[in-house]
Amino acid sequence: MRRILIALTLTLAPPALAETPSPVKTAELSARLHALGLAQGDPLLILCAARLRKTLAPTASDRAPEGGSPAAGTPLTWEEMLASAEPLASGDAALTGLIDDIRAETVKGVASGPVYNIGQLADGRDDTYPPIEFRGGEYAEVYVEAKAATNLNLTVHDDRGRLVCSDTDISHIAYCGWTPATGGRFTLKVENKGPAAASYALMTN
Repeated sequence: MRRILIALTLTLAPPALAETPSPVKTAELSARLHALGLAQGDPLLILCAARLRKTLAPTASDRAPEGGSPAAGTPLTWEEMLASAEPLASGDAALTGLIDDIRAETVKGVASGPVYNIGQLADGRDDTYPPIEFRGGEYAEVYVEAKAATNLNLTVHDDRGRLVCSDTDISHIAYCGWTPATGGRFTLKVENKGPAAASYALMTN
């Protein structure tokens, strides 16, 4: 019962934070929670992930990597997250009721951010985006996420070709955050290190 009450608190009424996470960071946190929930077979973690993901309203963008074009691939949705929790919550009336509550809930103040939807990226291939402008002195964020189990790497270079951020952990998601000293154009590169082709979405602030 205690775990259910904790889940209700985290999922339906998240406590106030000293600083509200950005939409980009919220997307990353929800993906990590979902992956951990699946790995541990814990539906409560998945429900928290779904609730976080539901607060986001990603928007499409026409920016595409060099040689690429926008496609219909999207990040994992909150509906898909809830669906993955249902088998784990089977037979538990409290958990299944919580799933229904999250589905029915209308989230106020939905945040949005640009999402770049990309087609299949083959194993061992990469996408390099045209330079994107970021303001000096303001925290910049880039996040990539694949639905399928794969290993995505993300690197960011400034207009002089210097590496300013990278995320090369073995994971289907990657996040970079940095504060440019001055405004400038930055090049984003997404690499699929395998083991298979995968669709992914890229989000920036």
